[in-house]
Amino acid sequence: MSEVVKLQLIGLCIVGFGTVILLFIKAQFARVTGFVSIVLGLFALVALAVPQMASLPPAEESINIADIKTPTDMATIGQKIFFSKGQCALCHSIGPSESARCPDLKGIGSKLSREFMFESLTEPQAYLYLDFRHEGIPKEYPARMPYINKNPIGLSKNEILSVIAFLQQMSGEPISVNPSELDLPRATPAPVKAADAGSVAVAHARSLSAK
Repeated sequence: MSEVVKLQLIGLCIVGFGTVILLFIKAQFARVTGFVSIVLGLFALVALAVPQMASLPPAEESINIADIKTPTDMATIGQKIFFSKGQCALCHSIGPSESARCPDLKGIGSKLSREFMFESLTEPQAYLYLDFRHEGIPKEYPARMPYINKNPIGLSKNEILSVIAFLQQMSGEPISVNPSELDLPRATPAPVKAADAGSVAVAHARSLSAK
Protein backbone atom coordinates (compact mmCIF):
# COMPACT_ATOMS: atom_id res chain seq x y z
CA MET A 1 0.00 0.00 0.00
CA SER A 2 1.47 3.33 -1.06
CA GLU A 3 1.83 6.35 1.20
CA VAL A 4 -0.81 8.24 -0.77
CA VAL A 5 -3.38 5.46 -0.27
CA LYS A 6 -2.63 5.38 3.46
CA LEU A 7 -3.17 9.13 3.72
CA GLN A 8 -6.41 8.86 1.76
CA LEU A 9 -7.68 6.22 4.22
CA ILE A 10 -6.79 8.49 7.10
CA GLY A 11 -8.69 11.31 5.41
CA LEU A 12 -11.76 9.07 4.99
CA CYS A 13 -11.56 8.08 8.65
CA ILE A 14 -11.47 11.73 9.69
CA VAL A 15 -14.51 12.50 7.51
CA GLY A 16 -16.35 9.48 8.96
CA PHE A 17 -15.44 10.52 12.50
CA GLY A 18 -16.82 14.00 11.93
CA THR A 19 -19.99 12.62 10.36
CA VAL A 20 -20.64 10.35 13.35
CA ILE A 21 -20.25 13.29 15.71
CA LEU A 22 -22.73 15.41 13.75
CA LEU A 23 -25.30 12.58 13.61
CA PHE A 24 -25.23 11.31 17.20
CA ILE A 25 -23.83 14.05 19.44
CA LYS A 26 -25.86 17.12 20.36
CA ALA A 27 -23.22 19.11 22.25
CA GLN A 28 -22.42 22.28 20.33
CA PHE A 29 -18.64 22.15 20.83
CA ALA A 30 -18.51 18.53 19.73
CA ARG A 31 -20.59 19.29 16.65
CA VAL A 32 -18.25 22.14 15.72
CA THR A 33 -15.33 19.74 16.11
CA GLY A 34 -17.11 17.20 13.88
CA PHE A 35 -17.76 19.83 11.22
CA VAL A 36 -14.12 20.97 11.23
CA SER A 37 -13.00 17.33 10.98
CA ILE A 38 -15.17 16.81 7.90
CA VAL A 39 -13.83 19.96 6.22
CA LEU A 40 -10.20 19.04 6.95
CA GLY A 41 -10.73 15.46 5.81
CA LEU A 42 -12.33 16.52 2.54
CA PHE A 43 -9.57 19.05 1.95
CA ALA A 44 -6.96 16.34 2.47
CA LEU A 45 -8.75 13.98 0.07
CA VAL A 46 -8.94 16.65 -2.64
CA ALA A 47 -5.26 17.50 -2.18
CA LEU A 48 -4.23 13.85 -2.37
CA ALA A 49 -6.30 13.36 -5.52
CA VAL A 50 -4.05 15.78 -7.41
CA PRO A 51 -1.34 13.84 -9.31
CA GLN A 52 1.95 14.10 -7.48
CA MET A 53 4.96 15.17 -9.54
CA ALA A 54 8.53 15.08 -8.36
CA SER A 55 10.30 18.43 -8.32
CA LEU A 56 13.60 17.83 -10.07
CA PRO A 57 16.35 20.29 -10.97
CA PRO A 58 16.72 21.11 -14.68
CA ALA A 59 18.76 18.59 -16.59
CA GLU A 60 22.27 19.77 -17.31
CA GLU A 61 23.40 19.80 -20.91
CA SER A 62 26.79 18.24 -21.49
CA ILE A 63 28.84 19.48 -24.43
CA ASN A 64 30.56 16.86 -26.52
CA ILE A 65 33.14 18.77 -28.55
CA ALA A 66 33.29 15.98 -31.12
CA ASP A 67 29.60 16.50 -31.98
CA ILE A 68 29.99 20.24 -32.64
CA LYS A 69 30.81 20.86 -36.29
CA THR A 70 29.21 24.23 -37.06
CA PRO A 71 28.22 27.45 -35.23
CA THR A 72 24.60 26.31 -35.60
CA ASP A 73 25.42 23.25 -33.49
CA MET A 74 26.69 25.60 -30.80
CA ALA A 75 23.51 27.68 -30.96
CA THR A 76 21.39 24.55 -30.53
CA ILE A 77 23.30 23.63 -27.39
CA GLY A 78 23.18 27.23 -26.20
CA GLN A 79 19.38 27.27 -26.46
CA LYS A 80 19.15 24.21 -24.22
CA ILE A 81 21.53 25.78 -21.69
CA PHE A 82 19.58 29.06 -21.79
CA PHE A 83 16.38 27.34 -20.66
CA SER A 84 17.95 24.77 -18.30
CA LYS A 85 21.31 24.93 -16.55
CA GLY A 86 21.86 28.62 -17.29
CA GLN A 87 18.50 29.55 -15.69
CA CYS A 88 18.38 32.61 -17.96
CA ALA A 89 14.63 32.36 -18.59
CA LEU A 90 13.90 32.73 -14.86
CA CYS A 91 14.51 36.47 -15.11
CA HIS A 92 14.91 37.36 -18.80
CA SER A 93 12.19 37.35 -21.42
CA ILE A 94 12.49 37.05 -25.19
CA GLY A 95 10.04 39.76 -26.17
CA PRO A 96 8.34 42.56 -24.20
CA SER A 97 7.10 41.49 -20.78
CA GLU A 98 5.88 43.57 -17.85
CA SER A 99 6.76 40.83 -15.40
CA ALA A 100 10.37 40.27 -16.53
CA ARG A 101 12.84 40.86 -13.72
CA CYS A 102 15.74 41.62 -16.08
CA PRO A 103 16.17 43.20 -19.54
CA ASP A 104 14.36 41.79 -22.58
CA LEU A 105 16.78 39.77 -24.72
CA LYS A 106 14.87 39.93 -28.00
CA GLY A 107 17.29 41.09 -30.68
CA ILE A 108 20.12 41.41 -28.17
CA GLY A 109 22.52 39.65 -30.53
CA SER A 110 22.13 42.45 -33.09
CA LYS A 111 22.60 45.21 -30.51
CA LEU A 112 25.66 44.01 -28.63
CA SER A 113 28.96 42.58 -29.77
CA ARG A 114 29.92 39.09 -28.69
CA GLU A 115 32.76 40.54 -26.56
CA PHE A 116 30.32 42.82 -24.75
CA MET A 117 27.89 39.94 -24.16
CA PHE A 118 30.67 37.73 -22.81
CA GLU A 119 31.75 40.47 -20.40
CA SER A 120 28.15 41.14 -19.36
CA LEU A 121 27.74 37.46 -18.49
CA THR A 122 31.02 37.02 -16.63
CA GLU A 123 31.27 40.54 -15.12
CA PRO A 124 27.61 41.58 -14.83
CA GLN A 125 28.19 44.33 -12.28
CA ALA A 126 30.48 46.22 -14.65
CA TYR A 127 27.43 47.82 -16.31
CA LEU A 128 24.18 49.29 -15.00
CA TYR A 129 21.02 48.46 -16.91
CA LEU A 130 17.92 50.57 -16.21
CA ASP A 131 14.27 49.72 -16.70
CA PHE A 132 12.55 52.10 -19.15
CA ARG A 133 9.27 50.15 -19.32
CA HIS A 134 7.48 52.55 -16.99
CA GLU A 135 6.81 56.25 -17.04
CA GLY A 136 8.99 58.56 -15.04
CA ILE A 137 12.61 58.11 -14.04
CA PRO A 138 14.02 54.74 -15.13
CA LYS A 139 14.74 52.36 -12.29
CA GLU A 140 17.04 49.44 -11.74
CA TYR A 141 15.62 46.01 -12.54
CA PRO A 142 14.38 44.09 -9.47
CA ALA A 143 16.78 41.19 -10.05
CA ARG A 144 20.57 41.48 -10.01
CA MET A 145 22.42 39.59 -12.70
CA PRO A 146 24.57 36.81 -11.19
CA TYR A 147 28.05 35.79 -12.29
CA ILE A 148 27.02 32.85 -14.45
CA ASN A 149 30.56 31.50 -14.63
CA LYS A 150 30.60 31.07 -10.85
CA ASN A 151 28.51 29.04 -8.43
CA PRO A 152 25.67 28.30 -8.14
CA ILE A 153 25.18 28.40 -11.95
CA GLY A 154 28.80 27.81 -12.89
CA LEU A 155 28.73 27.80 -16.70
CA SER A 156 31.99 26.91 -18.42
CA LYS A 157 33.58 29.00 -21.17
CA ASN A 158 32.25 26.56 -23.78
CA GLU A 159 28.72 26.86 -22.39
CA ILE A 160 28.87 30.67 -22.32
CA LEU A 161 30.04 30.80 -25.93
CA SER A 162 27.20 28.47 -26.89
CA VAL A 163 24.66 30.76 -25.19
CA ILE A 164 26.10 33.75 -27.09
CA ALA A 165 25.75 31.78 -30.33
CA PHE A 166 22.09 31.15 -29.48
CA LEU A 167 21.45 34.84 -28.73
CA GLN A 168 23.00 35.83 -32.07
CA GLN A 169 21.02 33.23 -34.00
CA MET A 170 17.81 34.21 -32.19
CA SER A 171 18.40 37.83 -33.25
CA GLY A 172 18.81 36.89 -36.91
CA GLU A 173 22.50 37.75 -36.86
CA PRO A 174 25.40 35.71 -38.27
CA ILE A 175 26.95 33.62 -35.52
CA SER A 176 30.43 34.99 -34.88
CA VAL A 177 31.41 32.23 -32.47
CA ASN A 178 33.36 29.38 -34.04
CA PRO A 179 33.63 25.81 -32.75
CA SER A 180 37.42 26.14 -32.99
CA GLU A 181 37.27 28.51 -29.99
CA LEU A 182 35.95 25.81 -27.69
CA ASP A 183 38.32 24.42 -25.08
CA LEU A 184 39.16 20.80 -25.71
CA PRO A 185 38.79 18.42 -22.75
CA ARG A 186 42.04 17.58 -21.02
CA ALA A 187 43.33 14.12 -21.68
CA THR A 188 43.36 11.87 -18.60
CA PRO A 189 46.85 10.41 -18.03
CA ALA A 190 46.97 6.63 -18.31
CA PRO A 191 47.45 4.85 -14.97
CA VAL A 192 50.92 3.41 -14.36
CA LYS A 193 51.19 -0.13 -13.07
CA ALA A 194 53.06 -0.69 -9.84
CA ALA A 195 55.71 -2.82 -11.57
CA ASP A 196 56.26 -0.17 -14.23
CA ALA A 197 56.47 2.54 -11.59
CA GLY A 198 59.14 0.53 -9.76
CA SER A 199 61.16 0.13 -12.96
CA VAL A 200 60.96 3.84 -13.66
CA ALA A 201 62.10 4.64 -10.12
CA VAL A 202 65.08 2.23 -10.39
CA ALA A 203 66.10 3.66 -13.74
CA HIS A 204 65.85 7.19 -12.36
CA ALA A 205 68.01 6.23 -9.35
CA ARG A 206 70.64 4.66 -11.59
CA SER A 207 70.78 7.73 -13.76
CA LEU A 208 71.35 9.89 -10.69
CA SER A 209 74.13 7.58 -9.34
CA ALA A 210 75.82 7.59 -12.73
CA LYS A 211 76.03 11.37 -12.58
